[in-house]
Amino acid sequence: MCRNIKTLFNFAPPVTEEEIRAASLQFVRKVSGFNKPSKANEAAFLAAVEQITAVSSKLLDSLETSAPPKYREIEAAKSRERYAQRFLR
Repeated sequence: MCRNIKTLFNFAPPVTEEEIRAASLQFVRKVSGFNKPSKANEAAFLAAVEQITAVSSKLLDSLETSAPPKYREIEAAKSRERYAQRFLR
């Protein structure tokens, strides 16, 4: 899994379309192997990003949970702590 793709479900405040699109872009980059596609592949690349964004939005809207929402600041702090323990020994 691409490390840049973050979990988007069950956060407060809720995920934005921009965040969903950014994750979709990272996914298409990973699958295609292109950071920036050539002119010949640009239309297919951008179409894939838009389609994945739409499907991801639909998925996130349909998911349900009884768990309390996670807060981004708290999750980011936990992530930094895990990073420090793992790499800054």
